[in-house]
Amino acid sequence: MNTSLHFIDHVIIILLLATTLSFGFVFAKRQKTSQSYFLAKGKIPAWALGMSLLATLISSVTFLGYPGTGYSSNWILLVQGLMVPVVLIGVIWFIVPLYRKVIRLSTYEYFEQRFGAFARYYSSLAFVLRQFSGMGSVLFLLAIALHSIMGQSTTAIILVVGAIIITVNLLGGIEAVIWLDVFQGFMLFASGIICMGILLYSVNGGLPEIWKVASANGRTGFGPYDASFTQLTVWVMIINGAFYAIQKYGTDQTVVQRYLTARTDKAAIKASLMGILLTVPVWTLFMFIGTALFVFYRQQPLPADMRADGVFPYFIMTQLPPGIVGIIIAAMISAAICSLSADLNSLAAVGVEDYYKKLRPRSNDKQHLK
Repeated sequence: MNTSLHFIDHVIIILLLATTLSFGFVFAKRQKTSQSYFLAKGKIPAWALGMSLLATLISSVTFLGYPGTGYSSNWILLVQGLMVPVVLIGVIWFIVPLYRKVIRLSTYEYFEQRFGAFARYYSSLAFVLRQFSGMGSVLFLLAIALHSIMGQSTTAIILVVGAIIITVNLLGGIEAVIWLDVFQGFMLFASGIICMGILLYSVNGGLPEIWKVASANGRTGFGPYDASFTQLTVWVMIINGAFYAIQKYGTDQTVVQRYLTARTDKAAIKASLMGILLTVPVWTLFMFIGTALFVFYRQQPLPADMRADGVFPYFIMTQLPPGIVGIIIAAMISAAICSLSADLNSLAAVGVEDYYKKLRPRSNDKQHLK
């Protein structure tokens, strides 16, 4: 793979990283209390919260995992995402007002009220462990992808991106994270649409040929449709997607914290619906990019040892013009930063609310913020 980036691509990536850092400094002066740091109540419009929910659930996994799956398989991975609106459209009206009424900051505070202290700390600790492991996976996947594209050390990438994430969170709090999410959300849509447009133009025969070849080679549809629970089938993914929707939107601190940030219950519900309805098209777009890549590389030579998750980075570096490459890489980095920033802020919220306040019950808000 050609790992050399054009000068303009480097400039775009550096500008993105500088812009990301600036969000932390812009909102730093507003962080006077722990409530403003973690919730910023009344300061965020519903549409921005909706974009934030979208960006929170999208990471470098979407950029690389979905095209890789679309290239090597069919669309069965999408079934999980498609179940999110199916399950939540009916229950979001109950979940959001409930949390806004009964908890201060931590989702798991309600678990203690309802089921006792063990339920709170079991679920809270499970969340912390899962988030840390998930953050490691996202950051490492980004580092591997950027190493294959740019040739930079994976350790250096992890250190630089990690330092930016910590700085933005430490200075700007949830307000900086949410507005960074809004910025990243627009970049996400733009990059996906640009890649899809170039692919449609590059494939001989366009969309009809993509559909014809993909269908003939088992790259469309959601099967297998067997009534079996011993292998990955559409029924297994439906059940998995239903539980994923309940877990993510009903018990996950990163999402519930967004509910609490909204000005009113109505605004929180509106933001939730917006985030849900935007996420599915993004997943679908990047999955179909993988399908189109399969057809494109049926017409073009591809290195024999190319892994499925390396096809999209290879396409970016070999088929896109300078400038566009920088935008796509910047969007990939931004997606990871936004997802990890939301995780880090929610981990801090749980750490303060579930553990620090319990260990130091007489501590004041200045100490909580510090």
